[in-house]
Amino acid sequence: MESFFQNLNPIMQGFLATLFTWWMTMLGAAMVFFFKNINQRVLNGMLGFASGVMIAASFWSLLDPAIELSKKIGVASWKPALIGFLCGGFFLWSVDKILPHLHLNQKISSAEGIKTKWRRSALLVLAITLHNIPEGLAVGVAFGAASLDGDSTSLVAAIALAIGIGLQNFPEGAAVSIPLRREGMGRMKAFLYGQASGIVEPIAAVIGVVFVIKMTYLLPYALSFAAGAMIYVVAEELIPTAKEIRHDDSGTIGVMLGFAMMMFLDVALA
Repeated sequence: MESFFQNLNPIMQGFLATLFTWWMTMLGAAMVFFFKNINQRVLNGMLGFASGVMIAASFWSLLDPAIELSKKIGVASWKPALIGFLCGGFFLWSVDKILPHLHLNQKISSAEGIKTKWRRSALLVLAITLHNIPEGLAVGVAFGAASLDGDSTSLVAAIALAIGIGLQNFPEGAAVSIPLRREGMGRMKAFLYGQASGIVEPIAAVIGVVFVIKMTYLLPYALSFAAGAMIYVVAEELIPTAKEIRHDDSGTIGVMLGFAMMMFLDVALA
């Protein structure tokens, strides 16, 4: 099975890896069939965990490889990392201002982006979809980089990134479907809305792989771009949402655990 995956086209590798992350989103969304409510502190811990995973992945899976690759190709090591990172954040900031969406636990009057009459459920799904774009892109870029590097270690690192992203997608799926169920939506419909937010990841992954393969010289910039986009999501949405209850440490503990787990996957498996 391992050799089969290694021999696949990198586009197919990235696609299959993000099918796994989408599947994990579906698994999380399926929790709506068992629970109608979710304790806010548990939700905070789950969102904190997702934040920790994304922060660790942004450095070990994306920024650090971008810096090392810059050295190999004779570019100032700081340049692609800095430019790509800021461009990634700016891209998400721009999309955030345009795409209508609503963060968790917010009233519909607090919806961001272009004003619309869309329902609360659609706005919630769009909010999660928005930060699934850089996750899928990050996995795609990682597999594209591994194919160009030709090193099995790079492929293992890309797989580790996909596993980490998949694990943190589980709470994200639940964080969409269960609140929708609590607001009166049927279980099946809430599940479908919850899993829908993950559809964008395989699409973004394929785009990331193709971009890297076609424009090899931009690889360190692409890696850093994905890192900047993920950190923007963490700072803009995940951590603030996980810290809405004052004097609650569950979100902070979640960040620590998520960071530690992703660090282990990246360092121990590489």
